[in-house]
Amino acid sequence: MPGFVDEAQVHVKAGNGGAGAVSFRREAYVSKGGPDGGDGGPGGNVFLEASNQVVSLLGFEEHPFRRGGDGTHGSGKRRHGRGGADLVVPVPEGTLVHSLEGDLLADLVATGDRFLAAEGGRGGRGNARFLTNRLRAPAFAEQGELGEERWLNLELELMADVALVGFPNAGKSTLVARVSAARPKVADYPFTTLEPHLGVVYVGARSATTAPSQFVIADIPGLVEGAADGYGLGHRFLRHVERARVLLILVDLAHLEDFGPSEGRQPAEQVRALLHELERYRPELLDRPRLVVGSRLDVRPEGERPPLESYGGDLEISAVTGAGLSELVGRCMEIVATARLASPAPRTSPVIHRPAPEGVAVDRPGNVWVVSGREALRAVAVSDLNDPDALAHVQRRLKRIGVDRALAKAGAKEGDPVQIGRMEFSYEPNW
Repeated sequence: MPGFVDEAQVHVKAGNGGAGAVSFRREAYVSKGGPDGGDGGPGGNVFLEASNQVVSLLGFEEHPFRRGGDGTHGSGKRRHGRGGADLVVPVPEGTLVHSLEGDLLADLVATGDRFLAAEGGRGGRGNARFLTNRLRAPAFAEQGELGEERWLNLELELMADVALVGFPNAGKSTLVARVSAARPKVADYPFTTLEPHLGVVYVGARSATTAPSQFVIADIPGLVEGAADGYGLGHRFLRHVERARVLLILVDLAHLEDFGPSEGRQPAEQVRALLHELERYRPELLDRPRLVVGSRLDVRPEGERPPLESYGGDLEISAVTGAGLSELVGRCMEIVATARLASPAPRTSPVIHRPAPEGVAVDRPGNVWVVSGREALRAVAVSDLNDPDALAHVQRRLKRIGVDRALAKAGAKEGDPVQIGRMEFSYEPNW
């Protein structure tokens, strides 16, 4: 059965642009018709878009490749090529997009948030675009630009109103199963839950005219001491708490010796340890509204249970018998509603837009001056450097965008080798 996946890689490849056409008008009784080659169509972009219809990154495990459509070539009679189809890839709400170097590129929080993951290549211009008074019959056109291609790391942080935080076997999965339609695995041994689960809790009656209030609750796998340092997959679990509006600290009132990592811990010690791990991981989590709830009320007789004030508890429940669940759901709904009015779901990082760098940059890693910059590289990449007219056009274009000035400013001397993409030449002042 497919599992929950919260980390994945995706390879995005935008479509290539179509090539421009070399064509001349040829009609009866029309002499010297001139160039009429059309432009190639642009390649399709690849977007990542947050969607509430996707809950996991499972689809990227076996099929990580996503590609936009290629543009078609131009043709005679100034007919332009068709643009390639854009590809919109749905990802779960709360997906973080990172480069392979670890830079955060986008934070897709809500449905509709969109990130341009790979930009399609521009279509090449046909020879009709190069007609000038000096060049009456251009016999060259541009090739299409290759679409952007790269690997990206995806990381999911669940979007939930309420996050359950507690030691393993504290009753979190049983509680979620009781108050929502979610069915996490429930068993009487520690670490039963190995992946997060979301459930929708409805508060109030359903009717044809009014919708019940609702909130989303997340069953987070149990924490252990040292989780903030990554112990017990702590970071993978803790990150799902980051976006929750409300934290529900679930305390095991049974604290029996046979019940996992909370064995022998008094409720006050459990609360202290859990809050300590949250603070170490991300201190601002302690500023979130929270409820401290004693769980597994049915295991301990009333006379043996510690008082609420001894561990800062707000109420006690039993997910098995249903005791205290109505009050718990009502209290959660009140706090969630207040938090929703105060602010949207906490965003751990802003959406980051990094536009493509413009202009010209010059570097000298060795004995060769290397020119970078999208416009300069594109001028070389899409042109036929074996055609004298095309080469002259490229030289004029490079000068227009300031390559000669950038080289002079960087300190290039006459005769120094210069490289721009696949083009190499010797620098000459005032070229």
